[in-house]
Amino acid sequence: MHLKSDQTHSFICLHYTFLSMACMWLSTVTGGILALFVSLKIFFPYFWEDLVFFLKRKRLKSMIKKRAKNGILTIIDLFTHRVGKIPHKPFLIYEGNVHTYEDVDRRSNRVAQVFLQYGALKKGDTVALLMCNGPDFIHVWFGLAKLGCVVAFLNFNVRSRSLLHCCNTCAAKAVVIGEDCLGSIETEFIFHLLENNITVWLMSTSSPFPRVGTILDKLDKVPDHPVSSHLRAANNGKCTAMYIFTSGSTGFPKAAIITHLRALSACLAFIQCGATSQDIMYLTLPLYHISASLLGIGGCIELGATCVLKKKFSASQFWNDCRKYNVTMFLYIGELCRYLCNQPRVNSPLQKEGDRVHKVRIALGNGIRPAVWKEFLMRFGPIKIFEFYGSTEGNVGFFNYTNKIGAVGRAGIFSKFLHSFELLKYDISKEELMKDKHGRCKKAQIGEPGLLVTQVTQEAPFSGYVGNNEASEKKLLRNVFVKGDVYFNTGDLLVMDDNGFLYFTDRVGDTFRWKGENVATVEVAEIITMMDFIQEANVYGVNVKNCEGRIGMAAVVLKPNQAFDGERLYKHLVDFLPSYARPRFVRIMDAMQITPTFKHQKMHLVDEGFNPEIISEPLYFLHEPSCSYVPLTREIYKNVASGEICL
Repeated sequence: MHLKSDQTHSFICLHYTFLSMACMWLSTVTGGILALFVSLKIFFPYFWEDLVFFLKRKRLKSMIKKRAKNGILTIIDLFTHRVGKIPHKPFLIYEGNVHTYEDVDRRSNRVAQVFLQYGALKKGDTVALLMCNGPDFIHVWFGLAKLGCVVAFLNFNVRSRSLLHCCNTCAAKAVVIGEDCLGSIETEFIFHLLENNITVWLMSTSSPFPRVGTILDKLDKVPDHPVSSHLRAANNGKCTAMYIFTSGSTGFPKAAIITHLRALSACLAFIQCGATSQDIMYLTLPLYHISASLLGIGGCIELGATCVLKKKFSASQFWNDCRKYNVTMFLYIGELCRYLCNQPRVNSPLQKEGDRVHKVRIALGNGIRPAVWKEFLMRFGPIKIFEFYGSTEGNVGFFNYTNKIGAVGRAGIFSKFLHSFELLKYDISKEELMKDKHGRCKKAQIGEPGLLVTQVTQEAPFSGYVGNNEASEKKLLRNVFVKGDVYFNTGDLLVMDDNGFLYFTDRVGDTFRWKGENVATVEVAEIITMMDFIQEANVYGVNVKNCEGRIGMAAVVLKPNQAFDGERLYKHLVDFLPSYARPRFVRIMDAMQITPTFKHQKMHLVDEGFNPEIISEPLYFLHEPSCSYVPLTREIYKNVASGEICL
C-alpha cells in the first residue's frame, strides 16, 4: 500500500512539474509573440499589410499561370468562360438597358460574323476603333478579338492629322467609326484612309460616303453563334492583344503594345481592392483609355460583376446614378473627384446625411490630390480610395493598398520580390540625370525627388511602341548601375518617405497632364507654328490654383513685321487640337531663350506662369465666348486665380 501511495505521489509531482513547465513554455511563447507584434508595430508598422498584399499578388500570378495551362490566355477566353458560368447575369447597364453576359457574347459573335463574311479580315490584322462609350464599343472590340485581330483604340478627341498618323503607325487594315463620332471628324480623314487602302466601316445602317461599309444593317443577316475558336487562338501570353495610344514628348501619339498577359494582369486591379462578383461598377471614363477598358471592363469580367457604363462623365448625375443602380465601386482620375467635390451639397430633409447616402465602398484610380482626397472622404463618407501609379506602356506599377492619403503607391518590405525600381537623382534645370565619375547614375535619397526607373526583365518586359523603334529605344536607359542593365524611363519624378510610401512630384520632359490627358508639347508647338505670323513656339504647362495637373501655355515669337491674330489662332487650334491640348494662355516674346544644346528653356517660363503683374510682355487668354485669344488683363487673371473663370 505504501509503495502504491509513493508511486501515486510521484506521478502527481511529475504531472504538476510538467504543467508548470508547459505554463512557463506557453508564457515564454506568448511573451515572444507579443514582443514580436510590438516590435513589428514599432519598427515595421505596415508589415501585415505588406505581407497580405505580397501573398495576394503571388496568388493572382499563380492563378494566371494555372489558367493559361487550361487554355485561358486572352480576355476573350476569360469572357467566354464567364459567359458559360453566368450567362444571364447583367454585364452592362447602359442608359437603363441591361445587357447580360450572354447578350454581349451573342452580339459580339454577330459582329465577328459580319467581318468574317464581309470584311476580309484575318488573324493578326490590326483594326482601329474610333468610337464613343457604349455597348457597341465592346461588341466590336470583342467581335474583332474573336477573329484574332489586334484592336487599336483611337482617342475620339484627337484631330484628323493625328488620327491618320495613328492608323498608319499601327498599320491598320480597317477602321471602325461610331455613328456618334462622325460629326466630329473631317470628311478628308475618311478619304485619306481610303486612299491609303484602309477599309472604313461605320457602326450605322447607312453611309454618306462611297466605298464605306456599314455594320448595323448586316447584324441581323448573320448568325449569332461563335466563330471558330482557332481563329483567335493565341500561342502564348506574349502575343499582342491591342494597341492603346499614349501621348509623349516625341509629338504624335504612340501606340503602346499591350500583350495578352499584360491585359489579363490589368484585369486583376479591383480584386486587389477587395472587390467581389456582387459589386457593381460605375464607369464614366472613355473606353479608349487603358483604365476604362482593362481595369474597368476587364475588371468586371474577372470578377463576374456588373458595369454601369456611361457615355461620358457628368458630375451632376454621378451620385444619383450611384444610388439608382446601387453602385459599390468606381474608377476615377484626379479631376473627377475634384469635380464631384465642386458640386452643390445635397440638403434634403429626407436625407439627413445628404452626400453620404450611397453604397459606394471602393474607388480606384490615379491623380487625386491630397487636399481633394481629404475633402472627398469628409463629404462622401469612408470610401476606400486605392490610388495607383502606372502608365500605358510601363512595365511596373505601384498600388497604395493601405489607403494612405497622398501616396501613389508603396514599396513595402516584400516589394523587392515583386519588381525592381529606383529613383535616380535628376537635374531639373538641365533636364538630365546626375551621374558619378564613372558615368553611372546616382540614387536619390529618402525624401529627395528622383526620376522613377523600373528594371526591364523577363518578368517585367517593356513591349515598346509599334512602328516606332526610335521612340521605344528612347524610353530605355542602359548601363544605369552596371554594364548591360536596362531600365524603363517613366519620365516622372517621385519621392519616397521613410515608411516606403511613394508620392508623385512632377513630370519631366515635354509632356504635362491636363484633364486626365497627356499633352505633348512638341505636337502642340508644331501645330501653332503652322500659322504664317508665328516664327517659333515653346509650349509648357503652368499651375493654376485648385486645379489638378498643369494647363497649357505657349510662348511665341512673331515673324518680323507680323501682328498677333487671336481669332485666326483660335480657329486654327480648334481645327487641329482637342480642347484639353489647346493652350489657354499665350505669351508674346521678342526672342526665345535656349539651352546650350539648343533646346527651349521652360523652367523660368513655368515659374513665371501667366501673371501680368510680373510679366511685362503681352499676354493673351483663350476666351471661348469670343472665339478668340483676348488680352489677359489683371481682372481676367484675378478671376482665373479665384476660380470665378472655370478652365
